Amino acid sequence: MKTLPKNWITEGHIDFEYKKYQLLAYLQLTNKHFNELKLYPDLSELIDHYRNLNELKSGSFELSQLFPKTLDSIDFQKGKLNYQSSVSEDSVMKELSMIAEFALPKLVRQIEEGRTIYDFVEDQLEFEPVGIVPIYNQEGYILLSREKKKEVHVYRYRSSQLHLAGEKFRSISMWLIGIFQRSLINTVEKIKMDLIREIKELPNPATWRIHSRQEFPLEETLVPISKRLLLKTVTT
Repeated sequence: MKTLPKNWITEGHIDFEYKKYQLLAYLQLTNKHFNELKLYPDLSELIDHYRNLNELKSGSFELSQLFPKTLDSIDFQKGKLNYQSSVSEDSVMKELSMIAEFALPKLVRQIEEGRTIYDFVEDQLEFEPVGIVPIYNQEGYILLSREKKKEVHVYRYRSSQLHLAGEKFRSISMWLIGIFQRSLINTVEKIKMDLIREIKELPNPATWRIHSRQEFPLEETLVPISKRLLLKTVTT
């Protein structure tokens, strides 16, 4: 199992023992990743599973709409089709309630473990601007380095604003544009100047240095945490 389907609790055979096995296998895999200090995508998936399961538990009527139904009768006067559930909702709801009661605390514990690791990693990161930060900081560069590595991974980022359900959200996209070698001469300031010379469309880019004092997985941990750190910093 690589991941747990979004609608795992209502997909396939709804049986407490089966769903219990399915969940425990998934949690065993995420725990393995956490032991390797790999946080993403597992941590965000765990949070989504918790939210979905919590919503399903508190909204049994909505949950009942997920089950297959068969046509029972036709009301010609009202022009209405009457459907009957093809499963026994009482027995299924009881089974789902047992699954939810079992799963929710385990998801909470796993999320707390992930957040503990997240906080630990964040404490090991140095986050600072390279040079003067311009007024416009919605796009620019992130120079990501690690204590025992000579490589500096250079990412370009762009911040954008999303409008969903009447609310505004800010997002960050970030992509790798090159890997440089650190040295006494090739400092982060020198790398920034090289970027300015090579990429003309950003003549005065906001540039940030994120340095990890310990070794952590790059793609699964450092990059997503760097995005979140940057998201807290960029302004409208």
